[in-house]
Amino acid sequence: MLNATLAVVGGFILLVWGAERFVSGASATARHFGVSPLIIGLTIVALGTSAPEILVSAVASWQGNTGLAFGNAIGSNITNISLVLGLTALVIPLKVHSKILKRELPILLLIMFLVLALILDGEMNRGDGLLLVFGLAIMIYWLVQLGLKSRQEDPMNEEYTQEISSDMPRRRALLWLLVGMLVLFAGSKILVWGAVSIAEFIGISDLVIGLTIIAIGTSLPELAASIISARKGEYDIAIGNIIGSNMFNLLAVMSMPGLIAPGSMSPDILTRDYPWMVALTIALFFMAYGFRGPGKINRIEGGVLLTAYGYYLYTLYLSAQNTVL
Repeated sequence: MLNATLAVVGGFILLVWGAERFVSGASATARHFGVSPLIIGLTIVALGTSAPEILVSAVASWQGNTGLAFGNAIGSNITNISLVLGLTALVIPLKVHSKILKRELPILLLIMFLVLALILDGEMNRGDGLLLVFGLAIMIYWLVQLGLKSRQEDPMNEEYTQEISSDMPRRRALLWLLVGMLVLFAGSKILVWGAVSIAEFIGISDLVIGLTIIAIGTSLPELAASIISARKGEYDIAIGNIIGSNMFNLLAVMSMPGLIAPGSMSPDILTRDYPWMVALTIALFFMAYGFRGPGKINRIEGGVLLTAYGYYLYTLYLSAQNTVL
């Protein structure tokens, strides 16, 4: 048990550090090729913050722990909205001025319901996985086109220009890109082994471990990025990181079990976990969209999101108790 716990902690550290190196290297490399900061932020940064979830889901699926993979994807989305945004809004209330984010929010809802339509039969087969990857390609293309059209007028362009390094030498950027990828892979392998060992020792499902320990750990890059951005007054980036990460989680992370280990999923996903994700995503939409001006998430709403997360963890605890009994 001690070794498994150390593996989980060490895996999280490697994932956080590897994701940061991967994003820095990939962003600087893209800048050397003339890609605008806004497009880098909308695609590479969003993908980079979801890289821990993607690799953990892929490794877990390859080892036959698809419950952990599904739990990681759905649990990360729940954690991103309720814990990460809730905690960030408690520290500094958030405002949404970016028109890009107002376009992304309905797309996130659309993706969420399309994924729901695919898994209503209780399975994630290879065809479903391929459809999600196809949807991922379409989304990235749409984000690039959106960035090209909006880079002169959207406030996120200036925020990303200040954040994304433009002076890192090309060789160093490529080195950090490679190192980040290798560390992410190593961290995901160690983390999955530790998490599965803990689940077996405690006697609960790997789905619950994926929804809780793994989801919280792989959401640490989003938490750090959101709080840092909010403290700098870059509110659009703080919320944009979450929206982008959640879209990538639904398309890239959820596709891994279907592509690598197609099969059925736990009924709890459809009856308990996915409805929570739907409810929180809809709540985020109404808070952040701003139907009569800039959207906002104030401290009260942040507290509501955090309370909802606490109650969700309580429902998982009750489910785990019933399973053990």
